[in-house]
Amino acid sequence: MLPEVDNLVFVVVGLGNPGRAYRNTRHNAGFMVLDRLVARLGESFSRLEARALIVKAVYRDKRLILAKPQTFMNESGRSVGTLVRFYKVPLSNLLVIFDDVDLPLGTLRFRASGGSSGQKGMRSIIERLGSEDFIRLRVGIGRPPGSMQAADYVLENFSSQEAALLPQLLDRAVDAVLTYIAEGLDTAMNIYNGQGLL
Repeated sequence: MLPEVDNLVFVVVGLGNPGRAYRNTRHNAGFMVLDRLVARLGESFSRLEARALIVKAVYRDKRLILAKPQTFMNESGRSVGTLVRFYKVPLSNLLVIFDDVDLPLGTLRFRASGGSSGQKGMRSIIERLGSEDFIRLRVGIGRPPGSMQAADYVLENFSSQEAALLPQLLDRAVDAVLTYIAEGLDTAMNIYNGQGLL
């Protein structure tokens, strides 16, 4: 039996690639934020559903479905689309967290809608949902140096200097997500949309 529509249910998705080889890469910033969020809530990923590792949790009377798609980045929409349809979550209660090379390292930027920013996981989600009208949190990872291609850059591990800043970045991103859940998008945007760490 499918659950009824419930405006107190939120689906929060972090994008990345499954597997040990990708664990510390820049493209897995979304996964990293989700891992930090799940730990903050005292939970752990232990369940596979809709081609995603998921955790169900409660925060400030809101029910959360926290998901890390295991389809690889370019097919993220397969998982996200299934979760949104099954739980009958309005797109206004979907938050997708992903890395963005067009933002300086550590910059966070909420948006209520918009395109994929060239991010293939987001492109897949938009195609599967048939809409751009869902909330996203872009996590800045900075531009590739010199003539390096973005596709190569995002699959590299964070540098040692960047890795030293990751705990601060991830904690701030988790704070941003929880503010959005508890107080709404406008408040979260006003507090967290801003400058990077370097």
